[in-house]
Amino acid sequence: MPNRKILFVVPPKVHLLDINGPAHIFYEAREYGADLDLHFINLTGDDKVTSSAGLKFYGLEPYPSLELGPDDFIIVPGLFFPLLADKTFIDACQPFFEWLRKQNILNVNIGSVCTGTFLLAESGILKNKSCTTHWKRIKAFRKRYPAIDVQENRLFVVDKNIYTSAGISSGIDLALFILEERYGTKLAVDVAKEAVIYFRRGQSDPQLSVFLQYRNHLEERVHLAQGYIQQNLGTQFNLTDVADNVNMSVRNLTRLFKKTTGITIRDYRERLRLEKAQKLLSEKVKIDLVAMECGFKSVSQLLSIIGKK
Repeated sequence: MPNRKILFVVPPKVHLLDINGPAHIFYEAREYGADLDLHFINLTGDDKVTSSAGLKFYGLEPYPSLELGPDDFIIVPGLFFPLLADKTFIDACQPFFEWLRKQNILNVNIGSVCTGTFLLAESGILKNKSCTTHWKRIKAFRKRYPAIDVQENRLFVVDKNIYTSAGISSGIDLALFILEERYGTKLAVDVAKEAVIYFRRGQSDPQLSVFLQYRNHLEERVHLAQGYIQQNLGTQFNLTDVADNVNMSVRNLTRLFKKTTGITIRDYRERLRLEKAQKLLSEKVKIDLVAMECGFKSVSQLLSIIGKK
């Protein structure tokens, strides 16, 4: 089996962290034995590109020279935003857009970081897809592409073979997510530790939220427990269910959870339920559905907890 290819597109005025952050994550994964080949490709035919910070890239590969398949990834990073309004630049990207559409038909995985989502939109591959982009550019994206479903307050959004992430460091979160999805949790945790990255976040997590709090650690068993709790808020699970999911005793898990996060599992679950309930209520979801979706036993229990806050 050939190695999985990860292609990083390098546009003019690229934002460095958008490309270097995810690239380093995949580099570390390769050092841990992942079957990855990294490629850095040009966008408009130039093998030399200057980043938005002035750092220069040389020796970029031409994208038509690489054959890709469903196991491979193309990552488009963000770039200096005013350049996206430059018709000359967009016209120069047309051959790349045509190539990108062909890769999409071949079911190649295509991702973006920050304003790289605008280039995916320009190519047409986001039609009938959900996506996200940097919070500061959501309004501009909606105005420019009103038919595309762009989601607010999301670190990243996955829609079939399309992976789009928000701003800057969320590209690192997306890269870790891809590693966990393709190679398992252990490799993703090992890479996070090696890169000294503390937050391990999922695609449903908002950018600023209690869903991100208490994650500033690298204890894999607690991360797994937190993931189980987040994914099962609507069910009446108990401590035994959580402990069984991470192959620990209830006593050891409760002790480790409190030591690692500073709060109990019960408190953590209730804070998550409350935030999710408040978000759904703000979206005008019926209160009985909110109570059920968030795992409350009744509407009165939900109202009682909201009233205490």
